[in-house]
Amino acid sequence: MASKVNYSKKLPQRFLQQAIFKLLKKKSSKSYNPKVIGQKLGVKNSKDSIISALVELERKNKIFSDNKGRYSINLDYLKSNPGSNKRILEGKLESISSGAAFVVVEGQERDVYVNKRDINGALHKDRVRIETIFFKNGKRPEGKVLEVIKRNRTAFIGTFSQTKKYGLVYVDDGKVELEIKIMPNDIRDAEDGDIVVVDIYDFGETKRNNLLGRVLAEIDQKNRNEYEMNSILLSHGFDIAFSDEVLKETDQLRDVITDQDLKDRRDLRDKDVFTIDPFDAKDFDDALSYEILENGNIEIGIHIADVTHFVKETSALDKEASMRSTSVYLVDRVCPMLPEKISNELCSLRPDEDKFSFSAIFTFNKSDKIIDQWFGRTLIHSKRRFTYQEAQTIIDNEEGDFAAELLGLNRLAKVLKKKRFEKGSIDFESEEVKFVLDDENRPIDVKLKVRGDSHKLVEEFMLLANKKVAKFIAKKAKNSIPFVYRVHDLPDPERLSELGLLASELGISLQLDTPNNITNSLNNLSKEGIDEHLMKVLKPMAIRTMAKAAYSTNNIGHYGLGFEYYTHFTSPIRRYSDVLVHRILDKNLTGESRIDLAKLEEQCLHISTKERSAISAERESIKYKQVEFLSNKIGEKIEGNIRGIVDKGVFVELKHSQCDGMIRFDSFDEPFTIHSAYIKAVGNRTGFVLTIGDSIVVEVLEVDLQKRQIEFGFVEKLKNKA
Repeated sequence: MASKVNYSKKLPQRFLQQAIFKLLKKKSSKSYNPKVIGQKLGVKNSKDSIISALVELERKNKIFSDNKGRYSINLDYLKSNPGSNKRILEGKLESISSGAAFVVVEGQERDVYVNKRDINGALHKDRVRIETIFFKNGKRPEGKVLEVIKRNRTAFIGTFSQTKKYGLVYVDDGKVELEIKIMPNDIRDAEDGDIVVVDIYDFGETKRNNLLGRVLAEIDQKNRNEYEMNSILLSHGFDIAFSDEVLKETDQLRDVITDQDLKDRRDLRDKDVFTIDPFDAKDFDDALSYEILENGNIEIGIHIADVTHFVKETSALDKEASMRSTSVYLVDRVCPMLPEKISNELCSLRPDEDKFSFSAIFTFNKSDKIIDQWFGRTLIHSKRRFTYQEAQTIIDNEEGDFAAELLGLNRLAKVLKKKRFEKGSIDFESEEVKFVLDDENRPIDVKLKVRGDSHKLVEEFMLLANKKVAKFIAKKAKNSIPFVYRVHDLPDPERLSELGLLASELGISLQLDTPNNITNSLNNLSKEGIDEHLMKVLKPMAIRTMAKAAYSTNNIGHYGLGFEYYTHFTSPIRRYSDVLVHRILDKNLTGESRIDLAKLEEQCLHISTKERSAISAERESIKYKQVEFLSNKIGEKIEGNIRGIVDKGVFVELKHSQCDGMIRFDSFDEPFTIHSAYIKAVGNRTGFVLTIGDSIVVEVLEVDLQKRQIEFGFVEKLKNKA
């Protein structure tokens, strides 16, 4: 049952919008300013939060404002939507193999079906405006695309064909079928039959046969991996190359320290600063320093690459970074947010080089409490570059370069972590795998990533800087300064219920009735001696109950970390959110500066969307490599664990490699009845039981690289949890 909205509390944006719309609809002859609206609703949301909701409602034409900043209901909207079965909605189009599509509309339970003839030139993952018909008999709503609001992508991979007057590129990637015309000046060196990357610069009016594009690059047809990785990036809306304008602007940048820089920055080049990163990292965007002061206090420096020194607002570089919003980390490559000259050279905090940075410096007293903090632009000179393993060895052996500093940081990080968990942080740590690739990027082994104290200490100080920067801005002025917060809402009640049911079936009791009990229950999963296999089932499911973290100007706190204020400040080389945070922080260090709230919220929404696309691309590349890895193991018998049950079969995750695939029920000699909560399946004839968490042996039967699918055959059950 859906929980009743309590207006006396701070509402999430979607509920706040609903409450405002309901109020203005009820008082259709009245108009109110944001302050009065907040008073009438009795909510605890800030004025900026209410304005943000009003701006979004006005964008959807549900309300409108007058020249005095007062808002009222849009009567034309009510007339066109008086409870009839037709509505105009916006959402993301998801294509299916038949050529039809579904449109996912935020806040609506059921997706809208769109027939192939009504797609109107829209492509997979485009944001569209649709006319929707809702049926009273409960049938799935149907609609037709009125217009494409925003294209998910303009670049595609296809096969080039030369005609007498122009070229054609045929695209068919399973989700999209296109024919793109290429004029002679845009063909480059493409020849008949080449696989090319093409950018569409003109989508025509409505039909897909009016497309005009230009060839950006040719792809080696013999290199399947190159084709697949580029396809993954492009299909998720990420360009694989930078424009000539961006590269030209980048080439003109120089890392010269001027007299003005020395005046504007705190010179920390004499400090013992060092970086700790993965062995194959090139973009070092954070560094640390540790110093015991004469009075016995400890000064911790968290030094972040100053990307904004080079990437100026309104520049081509800035527009490109904003559009990309994030670097994308596939298994065998990085698709960077910024050109390599910036990410790997100018901004990277490489050892033995003077670098522009933005620092957060904290003074801890002898009781490990922060008694002073300072934020500002600095100059640093890294004395040493550590890999995580090198730093871990020094911590373990208590000797080596900067041993005293590393040991001091490690001790203090553990103090910070302990306090963080006491105040409500949730343990999200889970196992991750890393593929070992050969010279042609083919996977030859899979290893578990090991997270030691060296990883955790870096993480803890980054969390500290992010939290303190957010709190500094939040407390800066009486009227809140528009800012980019990293927010995380309460867990999804329905998924919590599913988790509680699963845990109960597996003999584990979880208290999930209050936020504090949820936090304690999830953290206790790893403390109560629960079977390792069950832990591997419950932990991912517990994580899936969580809301997705996002960027927003409306600060609702970060539930998962237990922080009232949180942002992203520490990775501006790979996240545009951090670039925005640096700019806002810099403008508010000595005075107060406010930027347009509505524009900033729009940027937050875009960055959040691109972040989700990047995560999806990264997961798809992992899945591709898993399938590729098992393509050489057909017929092998491997131990695994059941991780999920669906109508068609059971999902199994292999031990060691964590590759996952399906055993289909129709491969057994008998039909199965599935438990109502999809926790177990029971053979109808023999009573044979398969339960989530069971250890079993499977045979690798078949892999499909194109569909990213792995099919297993059942061999034997090693352990029954039922």
